[in-house]
Amino acid sequence: MAKFLTVLLLLIGAFGAGYYVGQRPVSTLKQSVSNLQQSLKEVSQNVMDTTLGIERDLRRRQGLVEAKSRFLQTKVQVIDRNHSEAAKEIAGVIEAIEAATKGAKVDDATAALRNLVDSLRDVQLELTTGKQVSFKKMDELQQRLDQQLNK
Repeated sequence: MAKFLTVLLLLIGAFGAGYYVGQRPVSTLKQSVSNLQQSLKEVSQNVMDTTLGIERDLRRRQGLVEAKSRFLQTKVQVIDRNHSEAAKEIAGVIEAIEAATKGAKVDDATAALRNLVDSLRDVQLELTTGKQVSFKKMDELQQRLDQQLNK
């Protein structure tokens, strides 16, 4: 009878210990799943931010390519001494640059583009009034546009 009680106590003790140990991993598992969910949320947020950043950069580059194309047309018009058409083309350049910077974060590149737009407006004013714009100034503006495009 003593052996039976001893075996019964050992079985009850083993069952109780197993139950106790079994309870701990469940809470640990829940915590692990919770941490995994949080990590997955962070990763998906980072992926979304990266994707949106790539999309903004692509829009910016497309706008700058269009602006450069129109600026080259402006240079052709200036060479042909067709100031009214050159002023219209430069207005298109300004619109393309402003569209490229629309909704962008304010940083050094955006500030440089806004500075470039101000310079382009000065040139547009000179062309509208019929003044001749120097080729050196046009080349400088093209270099600044190229620098922004290469960033």
